[in-house]
Amino acid sequence: MGHPSKKEPGAKYTWQDYLTWPEDERWEVIDGRAYAMTPSPSFGHQRLAGNLFAILREKLRGKRCIPAIAPLDVYLDEHNFVQPDVLVVCDPAKIKDRIYGAPDVVIEVLSPSTGLKDKREKKALYERFSVREYILIHPEELLIERYWLDGGKFQGPDLLGAGERLVIRVLEELEIALWEVFDVAPPEPEKEQDGQA
Repeated sequence: MGHPSKKEPGAKYTWQDYLTWPEDERWEVIDGRAYAMTPSPSFGHQRLAGNLFAILREKLRGKRCIPAIAPLDVYLDEHNFVQPDVLVVCDPAKIKDRIYGAPDVVIEVLSPSTGLKDKREKKALYERFSVREYILIHPEELLIERYWLDGGKFQGPDLLGAGERLVIRVLEELEIALWEVFDVAPPEPEKEQDGQA
């Protein structure tokens, strides 16, 4: 099958098709449908993804689970392969030149051009392939939306603001201060009441 820029109606692309596309273009394929990942993400988007990746890398250093950052292909099957913004894989057998199989944690930073796809198509895809936790970062609202897999279905979401801590359950309750992700001032420490009721 040809290159997806031709927008062939009803085309269903495969991994083998994808391997023939130009390397300087970024694409994701969900249920055989190609989604262009251009233009490239904004500076703010990349800063948030980079902050989160750096925190995860530090907290997971020397542990079994390994974080990674886009662009990196995650191959789920012949018609489903994506490039999450940040991901964590705890099974070393899935890590080769790319990731083969569902990551344990997927994190997507929402942007105007990809937000709907991240909240609809990719959420359904990650649930179907048993990603254990799915986290969406809302840059404008300074909030996090977290889903977790239970009985084959995503539960939630938990909604957390920039002054709170995100606990990633499947990473042994790993805790992330969200003000460090969003690059904002930490919350004010609560003051003692000096014995007053």
